[in-house]
Amino acid sequence: MSQAPLQQFYIPEEQSIYLLSHDDARKLKEWVALCRAQLEQLGYRDIELIGKGAYGFVFAGITAHGEEYVFKFTRVNLPQQLQDRLEEEAFMLEQVDHPRVPRLIAYQRVRNQSILVMQRAPGLNLEEVSLHEGRLPPRLVVHIADQLADILRSLRQESGPAGRPIVHGDIKPSNLVFDARREAIALIDWGSSVFAQLDANQQFVAANVMELMSDNLQQTNARLGDVYFIGEEQLNGALSSPRFDEQGTAGTLYALASAQSCRFGHRAIPATSLGLPMEFARMLDGMLDPDPRVRMRAGDHFIREMPRLARLVMIDLPETPEPPLVPTWVRPATREIDTVVYSSRKAFLREEGGRETLSDVNDVQLDRYYKNFMQGMGETEKAFLAAVSRLGKYPVVGGLAVRWESEGVYIDTSLNLHDTTLKPAFVAAVNNMVNLARAIYRQGIFKSCLFNARDTLHLDRESPAHPFVIEPGMGLRYEVSAVPELEDRSRLHSYFEDGPDPEEFLVLPEPIITSLEALNEIHHTGMIIFEALPQHLKIHSYYRLLDPSREAEFRDRLDDILDAVGLIEGLGVSGFMKMPYKDTRFFAHQEHQPERYYPRNPREELRDGRAR
Repeated sequence: MSQAPLQQFYIPEEQSIYLLSHDDARKLKEWVALCRAQLEQLGYRDIELIGKGAYGFVFAGITAHGEEYVFKFTRVNLPQQLQDRLEEEAFMLEQVDHPRVPRLIAYQRVRNQSILVMQRAPGLNLEEVSLHEGRLPPRLVVHIADQLADILRSLRQESGPAGRPIVHGDIKPSNLVFDARREAIALIDWGSSVFAQLDANQQFVAANVMELMSDNLQQTNARLGDVYFIGEEQLNGALSSPRFDEQGTAGTLYALASAQSCRFGHRAIPATSLGLPMEFARMLDGMLDPDPRVRMRAGDHFIREMPRLARLVMIDLPETPEPPLVPTWVRPATREIDTVVYSSRKAFLREEGGRETLSDVNDVQLDRYYKNFMQGMGETEKAFLAAVSRLGKYPVVGGLAVRWESEGVYIDTSLNLHDTTLKPAFVAAVNNMVNLARAIYRQGIFKSCLFNARDTLHLDRESPAHPFVIEPGMGLRYEVSAVPELEDRSRLHSYFEDGPDPEEFLVLPEPIITSLEALNEIHHTGMIIFEALPQHLKIHSYYRLLDPSREAEFRDRLDDILDAVGLIEGLGVSGFMKMPYKDTRFFAHQEHQPERYYPRNPREELRDGRAR
């Protein structure tokens, strides 16, 4: 059994600790505790874990003199050449001198553990801000764009400390720290930065003639960066250039203006539809254009004209609340939720004969985030998957089913948000998902379940030859509706309505299927997913019983499912979702959203009291 399909399972960038096996979770906690202890021994206090990624962990702490520092550790289980990249990052950061780039303090090794120490920028990263606020106001987007243009102008100068242009290589919202009080940004995470091989005019950059004649300029020195934001040239291994950072900047500004977590949606939801100033919006669309000549002209315009565009008179106009295009419910949370998204039936979103452009690239981030579920898809299809993934960054449980037919798109949702304050931002994310779905022209079904990782059950075994054994006291959690929620039974979305999923490789034993069929007859909504690994089984679930009078029978059926877990053979994933078709919404196809611009005279707009 190939292990590749198992890597498709999670869309989010990082797994919740509640999805790790007991052993892996213990190792992670011990390693985090060790890092904290090492920092405390070095004299720092108030140590906190503030971030983690494919390559390492980031802590924050305070010095004896009250200065706030950031400490970056590499994962100790990475190959040595990847661990060495932290030292290279320290070297590149040392070459940068800009007020919007936190300074390098030190690079040190403690007991074979590399630590990068730098200043801490105040505020939250812009991905967090975006998730909380939704679409950022046009005025703020333009203000952030002006600061980014200032950084890029500085990086491409050959008169800086390094004497040659520098490419950051990974500009994205989560690498920009935003100080809300001053509305100032700071560019962090220089792990993908390199010296540019080409300048902005695509001419070779070299310190001397010998360097120009060497083979080094025939092979790119570029690092990959986040595939959700980098441009085509960087993705396809072109020689490094300041143009890379223009692309990261364009993707970042577009994502912040549209409340998305990637650059891919610009064809279906163009920048010209986001209420931005007309010149700025057209420039942004130009920077994201498929034609490289158009991108370069728009990039030149961005670098040259942003100081002027930043002086436009802009105020924050009142926005009318955005109505959800599909039903969304807000239920106050009684406990913490770590949402995880599981999506299936994705294969039909891939293009016939789609290019496997990155199959030869060996990169841990690429393997994790991109290759296994986005490779060979069109831009809008990628944006749609990323939009579903973004829903999982909110405290939400439920599911959705999207069915594309020739006449349009049918969407069923059961989305329960557990934080009222996040509703406007969540609605923007849901509406983006709908508008992206409307711009996809093909036939097929896509399903997604959103569950709380804290409810995941974990079972361990010695080897695939041994059965999984349920531990005493284990049970599948469920909620009960206070009163029966009645509806036309014929409109229920059954577990078995669409047949087995062609992308799921685990065949469940007959007793589990029998119990699911019996469960199907009880009025409820929910999902269950089995993920069988060689020595580990994860059972993810979310259930809401809609007929309280049958609770005893419902609970018995859930117990029957667990009792039959020992019969599971083979490896892979198998999932079942039941969702009431209370309110199927139909949407006609729409290739792209209509134009909408910031008003020429915002003060007049405000005087007239017109909310946009």
